[in-house]
Amino acid sequence: MSGALTKTHRDENFPVASILIARQHRQVVHAFYYFVRGADDIADSPVLKPQEKLDALDRFEAALLGRRDDVSAARPLRAALAERRLSPRHAQDLLKAFRMDAVKLRYANFDELMHYCAFSAAPVGRFVLDVHGESELTWPANDALCSALQIINHLQDCRADYKNLDRVYIPLDMLAKEDARVGELDATAASPRLLACLHALAARTEALVRQGADLPRQVRDLRLGLETAAIARLARILVSMLIERDPLSERVHLTRPGFLAAVLAGASAGLIERGRRAGSRQAVRNA
Repeated sequence: MSGALTKTHRDENFPVASILIARQHRQVVHAFYYFVRGADDIADSPVLKPQEKLDALDRFEAALLGRRDDVSAARPLRAALAERRLSPRHAQDLLKAFRMDAVKLRYANFDELMHYCAFSAAPVGRFVLDVHGESELTWPANDALCSALQIINHLQDCRADYKNLDRVYIPLDMLAKEDARVGELDATAASPRLLACLHALAARTEALVRQGADLPRQVRDLRLGLETAAIARLARILVSMLIERDPLSERVHLTRPGFLAAVLAGASAGLIERGRRAGSRQAVRNA
C-alpha cells in the first residue's frame, strides 16, 4: 500500500524537521511525518468508504507494529523507532484521530474539538520532544501550541473541508450562538453571522497560542528551542490573520517569503531570549 502523498512537509504551516533541527534527528522526524501523512491521506480520501478507511488504517497500525510489511509508509518509522528505542504510542494516537476523521463529520462543542486535537495534533509535538529526550513537563505547552496549529488549519480550510468531505470542525454550538448554519461554509464569502463565529473560534485559538508560547523556554535542546520559537511565531501571525480576515474570501496563509521571514524572526527572537536568560543566570552565580 503506497502512493504519492497529497502534501509534503514543505506544504505545512510550520517547519517539519527544518535545518534548525540537529541533523541526527531529522530523518526520524521525516519518517514520522511520512507515516502520518500517508495515514492522513487515507482518512481524507473522497473516494474510500468509512469502513474501507478504517480497514486501511488498521493495516497501517499493524505494519507500524511489525505484524505485516505491505505498507511502505510504515517501514522507515518502524525501523527508526526500533533504532531509537522509542514507543509507537504517538503514531498510534494519531491513527485514533484518523479513525475519528473516517466516521465523524461534526463536533458539538469546543471540548469535543479539543479532544480530537489531543489525538490529531498533540502527539506530533510530543514525538519530536521524545526524539530530543525532552521532559514530559513540556507536554502541556506543546499540546496547547499543537492544538492551536490544528485549529488554525481547520479555520483556513473550513470551506474545503465542508465542500470536499462534508467535514466540519467548527463547533456546532458556536455556529448556533451566532445563528449561523453549516451550509454557509460553502459560500464564496462568509456571512456576518458565520464570520462572527469563525472569529470567535480564532480568538479561542489565540488563547491556546499564548499558552503554548512557553514551550521554547521549556525546551532544553538549543536547536529545538529555536524551531519551537519559530513555530510559535508562525502561530501568532496566522491566528491574528484569522481573527481579522474571512477565510472563505481572503488569504489566510503566509506567502513563502512571509513564511521564511516569520521563521527567521521567531528563531532569532528565541536565540536572543536564550542568551538573555543565560546572562541572567550567570549574573546570579557571580553575585
